[in-house]
Amino acid sequence: MGNFAHAHLLSIIVAAPAVAALVVLLLPESERLAIRMAALFGALCSLAGSIEVLRTYDTAQAGLQRMERYALVPSMGIDLSLAVDGWGVSLLLLTGIIITAGVFASFTLEERPKEFFALLLVLVAGVFGVFVAQDIFVFFLFYEVAVLPMYLLIGVWGSHGKVEAHGPFAFIWKRFDVGGREYAAMKLTLMLLVGSAAILVVIIAMYFAAGGTSFDLTHLANTKFPRELQLWAFPLLWLGFGSLAGVFPFHTWSPDGHAAAPTAVSMLHAGVLMKLGAFGVIRIGMMLLPEGARYWAPWVGGIAVINVLYGALSAMSQKDLKYIIAYSSVSHMGVVMLGAATLTVDGWNGAIYQMFAHGMMTGLFFALVGLIYGRAHTRLIPRMGGFAKDMPWVAGFFVLAGLSSLGLPGLAGFVAEFLVFMGAWQSAHSWWAIPGIVGAWVTAVYVLNASRTIFFGTGPSDEFHELRDAHGTEWVALWGLSLCLMLFGSYPRLILDFIHIATNEYLPKVALVADQLAVLAR
Repeated sequence: MGNFAHAHLLSIIVAAPAVAALVVLLLPESERLAIRMAALFGALCSLAGSIEVLRTYDTAQAGLQRMERYALVPSMGIDLSLAVDGWGVSLLLLTGIIITAGVFASFTLEERPKEFFALLLVLVAGVFGVFVAQDIFVFFLFYEVAVLPMYLLIGVWGSHGKVEAHGPFAFIWKRFDVGGREYAAMKLTLMLLVGSAAILVVIIAMYFAAGGTSFDLTHLANTKFPRELQLWAFPLLWLGFGSLAGVFPFHTWSPDGHAAAPTAVSMLHAGVLMKLGAFGVIRIGMMLLPEGARYWAPWVGGIAVINVLYGALSAMSQKDLKYIIAYSSVSHMGVVMLGAATLTVDGWNGAIYQMFAHGMMTGLFFALVGLIYGRAHTRLIPRMGGFAKDMPWVAGFFVLAGLSSLGLPGLAGFVAEFLVFMGAWQSAHSWWAIPGIVGAWVTAVYVLNASRTIFFGTGPSDEFHELRDAHGTEWVALWGLSLCLMLFGSYPRLILDFIHIATNEYLPKVALVADQLAVLAR
């Protein structure tokens, strides 16, 4: 790798999808293969860069590495400051894998591919930026860049899954077209914009409380904010970022958004976008406001437990395949927030690893749902049955994703959930581990039941005449994500060592506050 690329690798990772999006926009609409190849090249550049970051990260030195800083608004202390830590290494790799798989999964898209790939690439550029930004204002800008394209991606290319109206409020459901793609896109955008407003209020408050000279994360982390500020600012950050992470009761946009989104957008939505919210709660909320984090941790953990159980029970009651996986994501993101709330090494390691493992698993799930829907033209499970006869490999991949979801040893999902439950048991609220484990059991029920019904049941498969196994570029996403689930499940140290390094650096700063508060309480 050349000296320039080595010195500016993080900038290249962030910029490559954005540049590819510009190239896609400049290409004629008729050059469909060129559009797809340009999008794929942008995704592969970022994936290759992410692998290089992982390969060259100095675990002995730890801390922030590959620092890049470019002045944006010097008078306000705003810099385009980029760096990567152990958490960032794992999440960059996750994003690179998911966007590459998503581009391959969208190769057969026929409706306005030019605009679709451009928006998809802009979105993922924002995601990469969030994971490496070291200026909280720039962090927020990248966060918005990652979220806002979802409105068009769902509203234009999404599917329309009509939800039947029942009960006394049926007229409201009909009026707002619940289940429609326009409804899902608008609901998602409005709810996340409310969350963004809450985040912005806290960012401005911290900036002025720290002297009004810099938005640098290190500078803010070294500032001891007043306890009063921390106690009201942390729940606002938790609300703001948690709305994207699917935190109960601000999760309601997520199942509708998942169900309406096209395949690649669902993969990115559940695979990496929801992780931005959880990452923001830990990296910004808990790191910059440790007293507030400790004070509100019992509430964060208690609500996370509700997330786990509510999401799993809701998934078990669904008949639409996409809604099952959507509510499953709400449950699994509850596991992430539960790990964060434990304020333990195992809990934090498990939370970040769950982001990584769940991203792979749900990316595979939504790629498979896209294939099934494209052939069966329905997502209703009761209508399906016996699909394994015509789609044996799809059936095998679906079962593999399901086994990772329920936490089978040897797959990535098990490693993450085991660490979170260990952390919960070690925390001051050890009972959190019990409903968490119950949620994993409920997950096994609905995953195994859906797999049996769709692929091995005796349903009316004869009425489906287009069933066939994956072919062409569809194999890339399925094999790539499946191999990742098995590789990182059987040898988790490939990623866990990097996560552990960052946790060991960051957690003591929060734990020190916890010890001080315990002394004051006595």
